[in-house]
Amino acid sequence: MSLCSLTPPRALGTRCVYVLSDCFLCRTWHFSALGRLHQGDMTLRLRRWLTKRVDWKQLAPENAYLSYYDVRLTKEDVNTLKNDWLTDNIIAFWEEYLEREELLHKFPTAHIILLRPSMVFMLRQPPDPLTIKGALPNFTRTTHIFLPINDTRNASVSKSGSHWSLLLVSIIDGVAFHYDLLSNFNDNEALQATNKISTLLRRSLKFFNLEDSPQQENNSDCGVYVCMQMRHLLLKRLLSSRPPEQVNVSMGGKLVDVSGARRQMRKTIQGFRRERGRR
Repeated sequence: MSLCSLTPPRALGTRCVYVLSDCFLCRTWHFSALGRLHQGDMTLRLRRWLTKRVDWKQLAPENAYLSYYDVRLTKEDVNTLKNDWLTDNIIAFWEEYLEREELLHKFPTAHIILLRPSMVFMLRQPPDPLTIKGALPNFTRTTHIFLPINDTRNASVSKSGSHWSLLLVSIIDGVAFHYDLLSNFNDNEALQATNKISTLLRRSLKFFNLEDSPQQENNSDCGVYVCMQMRHLLLKRLLSSRPPEQVNVSMGGKLVDVSGARRQMRKTIQGFRRERGRR
């Protein structure tokens, strides 16, 4: 076992230990990026780049299956929860849901950011991420960042990419943990995102690929694992830590009921849709 000493988000100044084992979780464009980016100091060039990538017909109000704060889901998005790759929108909805229903309500003093897939993709594009700093969240007080990583390499194709993995950055301790269900498939993309975050923070980050992460058995469940692992790491590990206890960030042996997770996410979406219908 190798140990990395980290600070839990709920107790700055108190140390804890994240335990790592020696050996080691599809895309349509995500609407919330537009809502968030227009509130920031976004350059005209960036606005034009986003405009080219967004399918405006798909995001039209009459085509929305559910509008949940900054996320607009289509029927196509929801259908991927049956047995397909999850779209950007579904993963963005799950992050929005965790933020609104868990972080803001139950842990209002936590400074943890769940970066949306579209922002992660945008972060990876420019050689110098400082040029888009104004379009990204303010990381000044942030302790941890969750980043869903996609392997797309073509910025001109909105539905490119075939695999999701999860990157967890602990800013207060200068480390980044990568959880990949296909061994090292997304290593380059995760390392690239880590380096871009490092540049934005103006501090070095050590990169760890957690090789004991569960491995998927098909080609479509990676996004589900990302969502479930994000929730588990956020709620059961980071936010449940009590200094000076050790916090184990390894997901080795942590099984996910994929079918149950898909049903749970659909049920959550349908619940919000019924609630909107009663208003």
